Amino acid sequence: MIKGVIVKKLNKFEDSRGWLTEIWREDESKYKAVMAYISQTMPGVVRGPHEHKFQSDCFVFIGPGSFELYLWDRREDSPNKDEHIIIKVGTDNPTMVIVPPGVVHGYKCVSDSSGWCVNMPNKLYKGKNKAEEIDEIRWEDDKNSPYKIK
Repeated sequence: MIKGVIVKKLNKFEDSRGWLTEIWREDESKYKAVMAYISQTMPGVVRGPHEHKFQSDCFVFIGPGSFELYLWDRREDSPNKDEHIIIKVGTDNPTMVIVPPGVVHGYKCVSDSSGWCVNMPNKLYKGKNKAEEIDEIRWEDDKNSPYKIK
């Protein structure tokens, strides 16, 4: 595991009505989300990789669909510098993952159906009133990037 990345297995509580999954509790972490959004990713589609200088992302992969989540540690002061991991998440492995600044991340929908991802970052996209620069280094735009999602 990469130090500072938080991976929490989520439990689905099912009954005749369907299921319920608790995705966030403020008594389990000091992390503070400031916005939330959901995205749908079609089968075989890759999002990322990219990283943030200041922002952490709190991804929730609960289904439908399954993903491979790629993480690379670029932080100079990390004991895991240059380490790379892939985590299978989604329908078969409901998971919440907090990715700190300096960790390159991206994911690919590996199921036959589209997948959903909820993100609850700790910084506002483009800052207050969407008036600031975007906090992203978009490695997917660099043809020489060492960060590849297969």
